[in-house]
Amino acid sequence: MPDAGDPAITPTSRRYGNDAVIECYRNLVEWSRTADSLGYDTMWLTEHHFQYEGYEVLPNLVMFGQHLASQTKNLRLGQMFNVIPQWHPLRLAEDFALADIITGGRMEFGVGRGTVPREAWSLGTVVASGDNAMSAEHDRINREIFEESIEVIKTAWTNERFSFRGKHFVFPPDDIPDRGSYVDDLTLIPRPERHIDVYQPVTSPETIEYVPRAGHKAVYWLQNADSQKQKWDRYAEIREEMGQPVAPGADRMLVLNMHIGKTREAAMRKGKPGHDEFCNFLSPYGRFSSYRNPDGSKVAFDHCPTVQESIDQKIQAIGSVDDVVEILGFWKELLDLKHLCIFFDFPGVTREEMNEQMHLFAEDVLPQLGETMTHRPLPHLSPLI
Repeated sequence: MPDAGDPAITPTSRRYGNDAVIECYRNLVEWSRTADSLGYDTMWLTEHHFQYEGYEVLPNLVMFGQHLASQTKNLRLGQMFNVIPQWHPLRLAEDFALADIITGGRMEFGVGRGTVPREAWSLGTVVASGDNAMSAEHDRINREIFEESIEVIKTAWTNERFSFRGKHFVFPPDDIPDRGSYVDDLTLIPRPERHIDVYQPVTSPETIEYVPRAGHKAVYWLQNADSQKQKWDRYAEIREEMGQPVAPGADRMLVLNMHIGKTREAAMRKGKPGHDEFCNFLSPYGRFSSYRNPDGSKVAFDHCPTVQESIDQKIQAIGSVDDVVEILGFWKELLDLKHLCIFFDFPGVTREEMNEQMHLFAEDVLPQLGETMTHRPLPHLSPLI
């Protein structure tokens, strides 16, 4: 996207062809190999559909993650996130279990409720699309489907025989005839060989309460410091109330958008246009509503931040190695941060520049924070690839 950040171009006016989409997939293969060689633990992929604009073009994270596992040695492949209401829950349970078995336990299961109306409606569900009463009702329905689907998936994974009756799903459906009798329960084939952690984004008050109670790992993104600290600590409080305390920083992950340069000016040459394109595309969905005005008041639902706002509020990190170290150090101290996911791929960043970003972070930024790249030990399972 050589014209990323051009204020004269409306994001939805962009239209990328199939060849460009396939080239993006080739980029992902290249970046997975770079990440694996540098010691990154997990590469997280993002599910979206019908995105002709060229921003988010991967519809099946489990399938593509399995492919990337075949191209790498130690790298885990995660979903950030499978949009659960857009899936049949048993099909997703089967697909993930099979991919995890094939890769020897190198898959990470992430779940979300979705944000894009053109995807949700086209794939048989609804999603909040704004800040109004109709959107609130769509959000309520979406949440019901999501939570029931999660219960179905976990039940199918952890029981040799299972049945489920809910508001939106009944498994098996009533009165299925089979060989002169009726089907009373189902068995998922296959089931995972190990316990599967579930990662989920946390933003709304309802989700803040749901995620720790459901036993999920929390993922936080694009939050101002006060809001982030409150959500981070509330997770630990709930786990303590449940009698399942967590260590400082455990079971929680911060996602940070980042562009590093050898100098601040070099970082701005690519980081500012990429930041602006990213924000212009996503601001109508309320992605930046956690930002604050200079007087500390809330911004509008569809707020589109400047790059300086993002840097000043430490919500995105764009600058020199020292600038990025300073912002990361802030979050590390505030949250006792243990798990970080880095969003490097701003619009307009080429394959080579993305590889450079991964090298700069691993080789220049982390050492200044007293950290090194370390893979978590892989499960002792035999992969089929």
